[in-house]
Amino acid sequence: MDTIKRRTFIKNSALAGATFALSSGKLFAFSPNETLRIAIIGCGGRAKALTQSISLCQGAQISHFCEVDQAILDDHFAYAYDKLNLPYKPKAERDFRKILDNKNVDAVAIATPDHWHAPMAIMAMQAGKHVYVEKPCSQNPHENELLVKAYKKYNKVCQMGNQQRSSISSAVAIADIREGLIGDVHYAKAWYTNARGPIGKGTETAVPASLDWDLWQGPAPRTAYRDNVHPYNWHWFRAWGTGELHNNGTHEIDICRWALGVDHPVRVVSSGGRYHFNDDWEYYDTQNASFEFEGGKSITWEGRSCNNLNQYGRGRGVTLHGTKGSMLLDRESYILYDLQGKQIKEVKEPDPGTSASTSDTSGFDGLTIRHMQNFINSIREGESLNAPIDQASISVQLCHLGNIAQDMQQSLTIDPGNGKILNNPEAMKQWKRVYEKGWEPQV
Repeated sequence: MDTIKRRTFIKNSALAGATFALSSGKLFAFSPNETLRIAIIGCGGRAKALTQSISLCQGAQISHFCEVDQAILDDHFAYAYDKLNLPYKPKAERDFRKILDNKNVDAVAIATPDHWHAPMAIMAMQAGKHVYVEKPCSQNPHENELLVKAYKKYNKVCQMGNQQRSSISSAVAIADIREGLIGDVHYAKAWYTNARGPIGKGTETAVPASLDWDLWQGPAPRTAYRDNVHPYNWHWFRAWGTGELHNNGTHEIDICRWALGVDHPVRVVSSGGRYHFNDDWEYYDTQNASFEFEGGKSITWEGRSCNNLNQYGRGRGVTLHGTKGSMLLDRESYILYDLQGKQIKEVKEPDPGTSASTSDTSGFDGLTIRHMQNFINSIREGESLNAPIDQASISVQLCHLGNIAQDMQQSLTIDPGNGKILNNPEAMKQWKRVYEKGWEPQV
């Protein structure tokens, strides 16, 4: 906090909740004395961060934990009480449809596998619930369109979990860009690195007694249970996941798009492959996706899932390059450089002012608290959302286009007005998935 001048701190505090927030244009005011009741659906790793965040937010509490795997549900309850010392006891539920039927639930936080995000969010809004949905908000571009349509039709708050949109230091950086501090910003680079191991060749086996495999699959076509899918490796299978470009690239690509002030691209190309292991992983462990926009602006994302050589000492981040200088942004700070690469200033992300533990691997941080509080405040007080789904979905759309370009091994020409692929019927075949009968989302 010492590195932030008083004037800048006043500016960034305001920006975090208002000035650069993307307004949904809706007002859903609760009574100041009324507690918002949020059900968390999906109790894997990310649910720990959501549970911790809601427990630290004002004006809300958790009504339910919902999970199709009883073993994971039991583990999550133990986490909530033994580690967080949650002072109240949410109810347990296995079938999310019972949550949607419950009139005492005001909102849901969706932390399921990706193939459930959009169908569940749509069903929740149809049931009268407000929705916080983790990224990516859709498994395919068609679901993006349906989700935005539902958001506008059912008039509910819907925010995606791209929590850096609630970063104070990032908001300062965006304000500085808008004020011309680094001149005309024409290029943004994002990256993510990890050292993931192999997932092996799966073997069909009996479904664990604790797991409702049919409900876990939901909208996805039915397949036999394999021993290398649940609870995490579904990310790398096309039936349920969306690959690293969505899994982690969504976050930084979204920040690049925010900084450049761009929406849909005009051209998308991608290169890479699955290089590191001979296993069942169906996406790419190495990928470079590039997005060109009107006005000569561009974004690139470099993902290395199995090679953890960091950049600028960081496993993930963004650099923004302009005619007068550059910026480096991550979830902890914003650093300004001149054209020669000399550091001019640094703005650190303020501590959220809690004693919350961050020793788990759920990705919990102060940004998640601020993002969740923004969601809660939007419902209770009409505060502008920092990541309303009609805007957040554009960043997810870029990731879909990146994967399609990679699959097709072609340069894709895009309509900048709506993000649709032009003059390529083969590529457009990937716009929508095949759904299990009875589970296709409808709006």
